[in-house]
Amino acid sequence: MSRLETVFTKDVGIEIPLICGAMYPCSNPELVAAVSKAGGIGIIQPIAMIFVHKHDLREGIRLIKRLTDKPVGFNAIVEKSSKIYEDRMRAWIDIALEEGVRFFITALGNPSWVVEKVHAVGGKVYHDVTNRKWAEKAIEGGVDGLICVNSRAGGHAGEKIQEQLYEELSGLDVPLICAGGIGCEDDFIKALDMGYSGVQMGTRFIATTECRAHKDYKMAIVDAHEDDIVLTDKISGVPVAVIKTPYIEKTGTKANWLAKKLLRHPKGKHYMRMFYTLKSIWQLKEASLKGISYKDFFQAGKSVSSIESVESVETVIQRYARHCSTYHSIGNMLGDAFSIGKNIKPGK
Repeated sequence: MSRLETVFTKDVGIEIPLICGAMYPCSNPELVAAVSKAGGIGIIQPIAMIFVHKHDLREGIRLIKRLTDKPVGFNAIVEKSSKIYEDRMRAWIDIALEEGVRFFITALGNPSWVVEKVHAVGGKVYHDVTNRKWAEKAIEGGVDGLICVNSRAGGHAGEKIQEQLYEELSGLDVPLICAGGIGCEDDFIKALDMGYSGVQMGTRFIATTECRAHKDYKMAIVDAHEDDIVLTDKISGVPVAVIKTPYIEKTGTKANWLAKKLLRHPKGKHYMRMFYTLKSIWQLKEASLKGISYKDFFQAGKSVSSIESVESVETVIQRYARHCSTYHSIGNMLGDAFSIGKNIKPGK
């Protein structure tokens, strides 16, 4: 069996166990389609599709389908922040299902109602988790796999490194996807060797020609080092990984005392997170599309340390696949040689 064939690739019908994670505001239709066309799977982020890239959701999905006939996925954030948002998400999921999407990644809430809808048409649902507690809850909700968000991820990062998270979740008997810190071929192979069924990358795909992010954003990723990634509470009320820029240094990364107090309040936290989210959605959109002429406010993960240039999606994915296959072939040859050596008796 090919090293690139895993439980995950069989689940979603793709060739290479690699996801382009859903990114607000960077998941434009052309990027999503390019990743799927190259053998991985791109994920539609509906808020980015509609409010950043100005596509009606159904028409945006149809645009992607014109660009590739390969499977694509859909990101459903299922946190119950408001009845209006929940109703919109339910409608968006219905549209995605009607348009043939069969792979969904849920986050920040109970995924059971999504699972019910998706399983009814033979689809699969994976859920974002950062620890065992939330993983078990997601499995109780019927998910088919887990996106394991570690401390090296961009955006909402986890608290544990790849190895710790795999050890903690590996006994749950579902496919695990490594999310965070994958910026080069060796990172990809390391994750598969560890036992993960695939990887999810975001930062690497922002620095591609198909991504519509501003060139300043892409070059900030290329120029950044691991130590340039910091966590800020000022985007959504929980730590988010961003590139340390003069703007970030000026504004700071910690919520003020009132915000912290409200974030600890059972009801106040929802209003505070809504305030942060609405503010940051606008800031992230402006910075992504307008670059440092607006505000250098860029989400990214620690994988920046191994990203050296802006490349096409196909170049990135095919290089990963070739490197993995070569590594696998060499491993097989060494294994065969070792086996032959063991079977040669003295004097033969």
